[in-house]
Amino acid sequence: MSALRTKLGKVKLKGSSQATDRARTQLEAYIGSQALRDDVLAKELHTGAAAARIGQIGLATTAEPPGLACRSGCAFCCILTGEDGGVMTGAEAKALYAALAPKAGQPDGRAWHPRACPALDPDTKLCRAYEARPMICRSYGSTDVAACEDVAEGRSAEGTGVRAAYGTYLTVHAIGRAALGPGHAPTYSLRRVATAAVEGEPLDTALKDARHRPAELQAERSRATL
Repeated sequence: MSALRTKLGKVKLKGSSQATDRARTQLEAYIGSQALRDDVLAKELHTGAAAARIGQIGLATTAEPPGLACRSGCAFCCILTGEDGGVMTGAEAKALYAALAPKAGQPDGRAWHPRACPALDPDTKLCRAYEARPMICRSYGSTDVAACEDVAEGRSAEGTGVRAAYGTYLTVHAIGRAALGPGHAPTYSLRRVATAAVEGEPLDTALKDARHRPAELQAERSRATL
């Protein structure tokens, strides 16, 4: 076994050891299914491509929660709370930027609501970067539209949340960061990347401004899994 894969097998993270073990098992299965060379594996761990793919596999292979009220054009979940708007890996940040950059200068979601995601079309309330949307968007769901509206306005409500695959995705990314060392596997602000893209900022500037402090990944893991 390579040095990198040995490190992946030994990583210990804060919080639930069961969550770490589940994520590690899925990471090992992914590595085996893809037959990744160490240099490719290291790149996928650094960019978060491995974490995003494992998260998407988890969504695709598990049943949706019963009673979801999510419908096309219902965009209360796209009204971004806080300054951040959501956590993304580097691979997701670049994909989102690439999808939105050609739409720079066009009306965006903020024409509908001042805190809406810039990826939205303000008229249809549909995502203009749907195929490139990050895991936070893919995994969110609700059984109550009124609850979504409450959350969008900063009020707590029952019936909304993310699926378990989102926590696994975050934990896989954290395992990769721990194995690769400090400075690797950064995360980025959804709001800042999307805003930079539609306002015509260069990609390098967008990523620099949107990059999180290292502690944000663990904080998001705690909110999603612990």
